[in-house]
Amino acid sequence: MAAVGPSRRVFEVFVARIPWTVSANEIRKYFAQFGSVKRCTLPFNKETGFHKSFCWVGFSTEEGFKNALQKNTHILEGVKLDVQHQKKSVFPGQYSGRRIADTN
Repeated sequence: MAAVGPSRRVFEVFVARIPWTVSANEIRKYFAQFGSVKRCTLPFNKETGFHKSFCWVGFSTEEGFKNALQKNTHILEGVKLDVQHQKKSVFPGQYSGRRIADTN
């Protein structure tokens, strides 16, 4: 019988309206109050060097994920964050399977 290792499943929330002064480490620390944070993906703009004001936070357990979603207001550096359930992992620039209509 194979040994059962740690779950690879990640429960993600999408976070928008992140102030440009907030780092991925600060986001990770903030969301750790709800449960174990497995990852925090904060994309950056290569031209400006600033992050794009949104990220994905992945929890190790469904409980942490639910705890984060149940809180009505999330505030970092005086700014109310927009925290939503991440239904599927499609990152910016990734092919989504949609066709783009030809305008000619």
